[in-house]
Amino acid sequence: MLIDREILEDIFKWISREEIVILTGPRQSGKTVLLKIIEKRLKAKDENVVFLNLEDEEILEYLNRTPANLLKLAPVKDNRKIYVILDEIQYLNNPTNFLKLIYDDHREQIKLIVSGSSAFYIDQKFKDSLAGRKKIFYILPLNFTDFFSFKGKKELLDTTGEIFSLDSSGSSPLNIIQQREMDNLIEEYMLYGGYPKIVLETDFSIKAELLQEILNSYIKKDAIEADIRSRDKFFALLRILASQAGSLVNENELANTLAISTSAIRHYLYIMRKSFHIHFVEPYYSNVRKEISKMPKVYLFDTGLRNRILNNFEPIDFKLDKGEIFENFIFKMLADRYGFDTLKFWRSQAKNEVGFILVKEKKAVEVKYNSSLFKPKKYAFFQSKYPDFSFHLFHRQGEPGVTEQNILSHKI
Repeated sequence: MLIDREILEDIFKWISREEIVILTGPRQSGKTVLLKIIEKRLKAKDENVVFLNLEDEEILEYLNRTPANLLKLAPVKDNRKIYVILDEIQYLNNPTNFLKLIYDDHREQIKLIVSGSSAFYIDQKFKDSLAGRKKIFYILPLNFTDFFSFKGKKELLDTTGEIFSLDSSGSSPLNIIQQREMDNLIEEYMLYGGYPKIVLETDFSIKAELLQEILNSYIKKDAIEADIRSRDKFFALLRILASQAGSLVNENELANTLAISTSAIRHYLYIMRKSFHIHFVEPYYSNVRKEISKMPKVYLFDTGLRNRILNNFEPIDFKLDKGEIFENFIFKMLADRYGFDTLKFWRSQAKNEVGFILVKEKKAVEVKYNSSLFKPKKYAFFQSKYPDFSFHLFHRQGEPGVTEQNILSHKI
């Protein structure tokens, strides 16, 4: 099923340029489908398009002999530019050298649009030789808007407006039936995540089984291709991180817990980050001596994968870790909207903490599953230290209940 995603608009801004368009991200995140949509749109404009899947061993072997063989598979006709779409570029023996040679020698005739999994993105293959020659797009599990599109409920999200916008109170004109449907969809997203195949599946038991397949694929392929020898330790670390989403990452503690070296922990964390399964949110500080924590906080890109790792798909309200799931969910929503690298958190020496900081937007966000757990006085120090930041509370249960005029409450 070919369903458009928001990122396509940004991708097509680069289709007419010379740079190589690279789609990368975790396995099963929808890269191939996006390439198929790009192919369909280009053909609708009567463009010359060739689609090559490098999982085809015959094509792979042919291109591995020499990059020049691409000109035989995708011959230029009538001096018209040809769009060459290469799926699974990481299977080439030397993908960066292949792309560099084609770009340097043939960019006026050939436009390259390629996909590559984490194995391609990891530094051993993805080298600086493509500097200035590429535009990378990260294809991650569906954002919330795409999730509603895949569920055929885009009009419901349109009715609510920008519910994750920090420029409004998050209120919406939904009636009781619509609100119940919205709540059910939000819970489904928190429980099963945003991998496209999972979202399209309607049977919840099969969703859980498909997530297990994705997890197995991740362990077997990403870990093996990264030359991880102790996969049991690798998975044990992933499980710990999943159970502690939103917590500080202390490499020494993790090494002691798993009885391995800190260098091994660093290597495992590096592979997990490059495989697009975990993300570090770095601390925000204006004075290193006072805001001393340099340890990042960890979140998973997909809450469904997190719940699969922990083998727990109970309804959110019955979960002991519902606060962690909700915080990870808000992390993904804010990161999709404002950018993953723009998110920070704040923590003082006295362990006062604010969940998320958007430095450029001058906004601070705290997350509590129930608004009754939010105590405004605990954040007075931050507000006095950064008076130019607006302060926001995201919660799932409870009424706004925040009387301070300078705190905006968003019920999700």
